[in-house]
Amino acid sequence: MFISKRWYLLLGACVILLFTSFFIKILYQPVVAFTLAVLAITLLDYCLLFFLKGSLKANRLLSSRFSISDDNKVTLSIINSYPYKIKARLIDELPFQFQVRNFELVVAIGFKSRETVAYNLKPLSRGEFHFGHLLCFVSSPIGLLQRRYKIAEPTMVKVYPAFQQLRKYQLMAISGNTISGVKKIRRLGHSLEFEKIKDYVMGDDVRTINWKATARSTSLMVNTFTDARQQQIYCLIDKGRSMKMPFEGMTLLDHSINACLALLNVALLKQDKAGLITFSNKVSDVIVADRRTNQLHRILETLYKQQTLFQESDYDAVWSAIHRGITQRSLILVFTNFETYSSLERQLPFLKKIAQRHLACVIFFQNTLLKEIHESTPDSIEGIYIKTIADQFDLEKRQIVKELRRHGILSILTTPQNLGIDVINKYLELKARQMV
Repeated sequence: MFISKRWYLLLGACVILLFTSFFIKILYQPVVAFTLAVLAITLLDYCLLFFLKGSLKANRLLSSRFSISDDNKVTLSIINSYPYKIKARLIDELPFQFQVRNFELVVAIGFKSRETVAYNLKPLSRGEFHFGHLLCFVSSPIGLLQRRYKIAEPTMVKVYPAFQQLRKYQLMAISGNTISGVKKIRRLGHSLEFEKIKDYVMGDDVRTINWKATARSTSLMVNTFTDARQQQIYCLIDKGRSMKMPFEGMTLLDHSINACLALLNVALLKQDKAGLITFSNKVSDVIVADRRTNQLHRILETLYKQQTLFQESDYDAVWSAIHRGITQRSLILVFTNFETYSSLERQLPFLKKIAQRHLACVIFFQNTLLKEIHESTPDSIEGIYIKTIADQFDLEKRQIVKELRRHGILSILTTPQNLGIDVINKYLELKARQMV
């Protein structure tokens, strides 16, 4: 049993009146009557909550998996079997990762009826999230006392990379990014992969006329080509300490994992093979490039549990794994972060080896705070020093891009919030240029 603030106020009023009456040595009958009335109402409230036939039932309805950085809905369904209207104060024991200590919902539930309350949670890390009990504090219409119910058993939810955003990026997989209403349009490409011969219609490229087929028929015939398929796309995710840098509540590793999942989903939709390698001081996980029906699920299950190991990344081990395991020329996208030119120099020999056998693309990040300082106008000596340092870092980032290009390595220098769209655009650009 729990006592509400209203009861404490009434009790305090009674005590003050009693002490006042005793102080002046006169015991007023109204004071005694008021005190007895408070006690009687309290007893009645206790009987309503604990002796009348009735109870409270509740369920916590939520998905078996959450999507990181997205709003995930949690629904609480409460059934009141008391013969009167109640007021329920709900305290859900949220996972510790949310760091919420004052979560509380208040709902009024009518006589023998059901009420539904919903709220959203936005996780900023991946892994297992454990919910505790749902605590319900019920009060009668009198509202002096509360009865506690401990319901909704503890449950565990897995937080995966941002799979809710895959549908948004799916539109980018449409050939030519063309949308007609809600119908997906398939555009015939001009790669070297032959598809079929068809009759010439106005607007067809005259360079694709098949003269041999035309000679055997009574009309012009043209060759049609489709985008190259079955190409291997590998995402290499660096889990070193440089990827622990935070941005908007999430680490660079989390942003990279979200972009990697979106990219591989688009690659599978484009009929390419999707693969994954994660590494730090050693190679952690390897998923061979394939386009089986459960390939995206395998990638999702592997990505959701990845964590930074706070160690120096070993690109030599990565190169050895690629050299042994990837025999076909593939597009390899390396999600990492180089803050200085010297950090690139240590890993450049291994990136050059990868680029000799594969089409390599290095994705690293701009420091948005330094970028703002670089674009600002200082108004003090201290501001000039800070801007000079920010300019030096910005110069090193641009030097990294030039050095990678000089060795035939593609690069994407982007901000964490634009990572997904920039990576997918780069992939589609390479497909359009027939480089993949």
